[in-house]
Parts: sequence; structure tokens; C-alpha cells
Amino acid sequence: MFSPLPDVVKKRTRIVAVGLSAALGLALTSACGMESPSQVPEIAETIAPADKSTHSPRTVVSGLEHPWGMAWLPDGTILVTERPGRLRMVRGGTLDPRAIAGVPPVLAAGQGGLLDVAVHPQFAKNRWIYLTYAHGTRIANRTRVARAELDGMRLRNVRVIFEVTQDKGDTQHFGSRLAWLPDGTLLVAIGDGGNPPVSLNGGLIRLQAQNRLSRLGKVVRIRDDGTIPPNNPFRGQQGVDRAVWSYGHRNIQGLAVDGETGQVWASEHGARGGDELNFLQPGQNYGWPLVTHSREYFGPEISPERSRPGLIDPRYVWPETFAPSGLAVRRGQVWAGGLISREVHQLTASPKGGVALRRRIAIGERVRDVRFGPDGMVYVLTDAPKGSVLRFEPEFR
Repeated sequence: MFSPLPDVVKKRTRIVAVGLSAALGLALTSACGMESPSQVPEIAETIAPADKSTHSPRTVVSGLEHPWGMAWLPDGTILVTERPGRLRMVRGGTLDPRAIAGVPPVLAAGQGGLLDVAVHPQFAKNRWIYLTYAHGTRIANRTRVARAELDGMRLRNVRVIFEVTQDKGDTQHFGSRLAWLPDGTLLVAIGDGGNPPVSLNGGLIRLQAQNRLSRLGKVVRIRDDGTIPPNNPFRGQQGVDRAVWSYGHRNIQGLAVDGETGQVWASEHGARGGDELNFLQPGQNYGWPLVTHSREYFGPEISPERSRPGLIDPRYVWPETFAPSGLAVRRGQVWAGGLISREVHQLTASPKGGVALRRRIAIGERVRDVRFGPDGMVYVLTDAPKGSVLRFEPEFR
């Protein structure tokens, strides 16, 4: 069912203006703040009340253990990751009881485990799929990307093609969303490493989001074999990891490319309040933790600044706790999943650059991923011990 916006949101929900300035951080996967942002940027537009719809989510399959990501094979089979370390198949609306063999060992602790999955655009020729996962121990771990050939119910020639170069000392903020760009290169979202008091090299680990030599708190761009494209935005610059595509991110859990425009969108958690939707561009700094609308989990401001010249503002800041997760984009519209809200939000981007919340779709469980299927339907993964794949028909406005 679709639920209306709260009265306070109807009266004057504010959306983010386009301009140079701050960006927020991203993602706790399970806990998000209980307060709204202390400030929201000036009005770009006001939004209409959310529409109601007769298109209710329907269950495709259930019985998945904390599913995290999904992707489609050319024959319509859905690959679904389960965070404890299993890769599953859904064929014709039926969940295969067997797990796919050959998945690399994962660190299934805290927010870690087997995370996202992507299918190569030329899968019919090369049979390649890609997995992101947490690797290591509770006190020394990192995000990895592996490529493998899918042979029936088995992965063969599994190879780690990319990883974070620094170990971190907690099981938070792995990031791990994958998205293909139109040129056949792959974007990988990598988290900042965790909340205070997690530290690295004598400072809070989240400061690595501003260190361009670190892969923490970044979106990186790689070729399909894991090598670095020569036209990445910081090529030839000293003091920068050549894989970095954008930086100043907290822990992106929603990453999607508009197939018609090639535009890249990301949904990002604040720490305590301040969840954001960002429009990503190569070489840009999205501000975390220098500027943010969120607060520390223990109360005080993370930064007194909400915006700063040279940093990029979010396109939308949720006025209530949402905890954004998976993301789907089509025709200039965005469907964003919420872990805390247990909803999918449909947002519309305007020609002026503003973003408006149009519809709230009640799911009833934590939403972990949102994707468009080849049938044009919106598919949703619910994060639960017995999670489900749901789908509904989108409405375009």
C-alpha cells in the first residue's frame, strides 16, 4: 500500500538546490539516526502530496537469509546474494533450494558479508559475474571485488580484481554497491570505515573519506578486469589513488545509473539524521565529514557547516529518518529503499535540478535493495532472516 506524507512534510518539505557545496555521508546499514537534520538547504521547489496507487508490492519468492543485492542474467534468472555468504538463483518465480558453489569465503560479521552482485554487460559471451564482500577478520578487514565465471550452479576461475588497500578495525561501513557505466567500466562504492571511535593512522577513520590516497569513503571506477582506466578524473596527479572517481562519501548503499542519460545517483546515510540523495560526477568532493546535516550518534554536531564552496550539495535531504539503501533510476525518476522507514520512496528530478518526493510505498520490512527488472517492474529485497523478493509496477510522473 501507499501511505500519504506526514502533515509536516506536506506543508513545507524542503529539497536541495543545485550548487557547489556540501555533501553528506552515507550509510549505516542497520542503525540510522533518530533525529531530523538540524538544517535543510534553501527551497528549490515544494513537493506535491504523495500519490496513492493501486499497484501494491507482490511477493516473488521468500525464504532468503538477509539478502543484500540482486542482478539479472540474460535469460531472466535473478541472482541474489545472502549476507552470510551464499549466492542464490530465482528462476521463473521459484527460489532454487541449492546455493551456487564456489563463492569466496566472506567475513559475515556486523555489516559485513557477501554484499552486492553484478552481471557483465557481455555475459552471454564471457559468463562473468562480479561480487563485493567483506574479507578478513573482525579487527582487520577490507572490501573486495571478485570476478568469476558462472557455470551452471558453480563459480569458476574466481579472482579478486580489486580491494581496499587499508585494513580497518571494525565491521562497519563496507559500502559495496556496484553499477556499470555506459562505457563498460564499473563503479564500486566503498565506505569510510566506520563511526567513532574507529580510527586509522592516529585519526578517526572517517577522515579517510577526504584522503584521496585512500580508497575508503570513495566511489572508484575500474575496468572489467579490475585495472584502472587511464581517463579517470585524477590521472597524472600526485597524492591521489588513480582508481578514485568521486570522494567525500560516508557509506553508499544505493548506486544507480540512468540508462537513458548515463547520470549516476547515490543514496547516502547520514550518521544521526541527514540522509541524502546525491547526483554524482567524476572528480567531485561530496564533503563527508567536513560538511553534513547529521549529528554524532552520541549527540553533538559532526560539523557546524552544511555547505562549503568547492564541495557538492546533495540534491535532496530526507526531513525524517529514512536510512536509504538500494536505488533504481529511470526517466529522471528515482526509487529509493529505506531500512528504517521500511518503504520505497519515489522521487522526481526537475529540469531546475531540484528533487521532489512524490510517493511513499509501504513495504513493511527493511528494504535492502531496489532494482528495475528486465520486465520493467520494480523489484525489492527485504532484509530479514526470511527475506523476500517483491515487485510492483512503477508509475511515472
